[in-house]
Amino acid sequence: MRRAHTVEQVRAAEAELLARLPEGTLMQRAAAGLAYAVIDLLGSAYGRRVLLLVGSGDNGGDALYAGALLARRGAQVEAWLLSDRAHEGGVAALRAAGGRSIAGEPRRPDVVVDGIVGIGGRPGLKDAAAQALRTVAGVPVVAVDTPSGVDVDTGELDGPHVSADVTVTFGTLKVAHLVDPASHHAGVVHLVDIGLDLPEPAVEALRPEDVAALLPRPAPDAHKYTRGVVGIRAGSDQYPGAALLSVAGANSGLVGMVRYVGAAADRVREVHPEVVGAGRVQAWLVGSGGGEHAGEELRAALEDGVPVVVDADALAHVTGPLPAPAVLTPHAGELAAMTGATRAEIEAAPLRHAQQAAATYGCTVLLKGRHTLVATAGRPVRATTTGTAWLATAGAGDVLGGLVAALLAAGLDPHDAASVGSWLHGAAATLAGGGGPIVASDVAHAIPDAVRGLPTR
Repeated sequence: MRRAHTVEQVRAAEAELLARLPEGTLMQRAAAGLAYAVIDLLGSAYGRRVLLLVGSGDNGGDALYAGALLARRGAQVEAWLLSDRAHEGGVAALRAAGGRSIAGEPRRPDVVVDGIVGIGGRPGLKDAAAQALRTVAGVPVVAVDTPSGVDVDTGELDGPHVSADVTVTFGTLKVAHLVDPASHHAGVVHLVDIGLDLPEPAVEALRPEDVAALLPRPAPDAHKYTRGVVGIRAGSDQYPGAALLSVAGANSGLVGMVRYVGAAADRVREVHPEVVGAGRVQAWLVGSGGGEHAGEELRAALEDGVPVVVDADALAHVTGPLPAPAVLTPHAGELAAMTGATRAEIEAAPLRHAQQAAATYGCTVLLKGRHTLVATAGRPVRATTTGTAWLATAGAGDVLGGLVAALLAAGLDPHDAASVGSWLHGAAATLAGGGGPIVASDVAHAIPDAVRGLPTR
């Protein structure tokens, strides 16, 4: 599991560790990890020009000590001091290693190290820092801990900020590394272990081994009913494709049986002969392409008392907590319609709005986006980091809803079903596309391959 912690959690863990270590040990560990990441990006240090953008905090100290290590490897290192105060020991170490500090415009560097603001800084940047960034626009940037100017604990943006190619963070990921919009500006995140003892994270992201451990698998004596039966109430005369795609997501082999109830039954049976009609189920998917009948279908599904995935048109009929375990699967526009916020507000603060919705509706909320978020009250939010930009295609959400419903029917709780389903959905899209375009049905067909590619338990 990739775990991300808040600033308060990190500060407490650092304080506990600092009490047991000689002074300066943590900064030296961080600086070494940072320096080697810069060398990896450049390919070598000798003769390369490195510019450090240095603020007044400890991140500036990390950058300065890393600069000293790079200078000793033959790099030409300049530190642009953006504050009247800078880490004195770091400045002295840089100068002793052959680097120099400057107060004005530098020579054009090969790489910029962002040590402007630490994790305790407020969102946005001062004018001097923003101007310095404009001066070196187009140069690769390595950020120290997090890109300066982002809100570390929420992933929100408010004013000028760094867009990094690589972010080197220490001890643990921070929330801004996993949550958009800030995570979009972190680039490749490299974690340096500095020995922190940390509590339960605020946000986490599944790895392949986590998905393999959570995924329900058939027992040796399994039969179709013990593996789970999922029901699909989706599609309409106007949108029969939604039924086909929802069924395709559910009918990917992860459950023993798929039942379909709706207007597109004949079309569904033509494409999916394994799918049967009404009967008992362990979970329902409702809403995709349901149109004006989505509310009736939601009420019918809730009468069974089994877990339900509420998608698309059915979301408009959710006004409070539901009488059964539920996963709501809105995109930002659908959540805006439910909550009264604007789409722009939700896209600017998806973590906050997903958590608020989970509390308001008393269920699991899967807020779709570049990094889809799964929020359930009392549990760490899970961010999905699999997928490809090509996944932004019509019908992909229908496939996701069917997949999540199948995992519910197979026995996962709503939080795990939503996050495992989202991870597999993204992994399947990556496999299906091979770096190129895809359509939603491609994603459904690739789900078995995504499962086969998981580590062996």
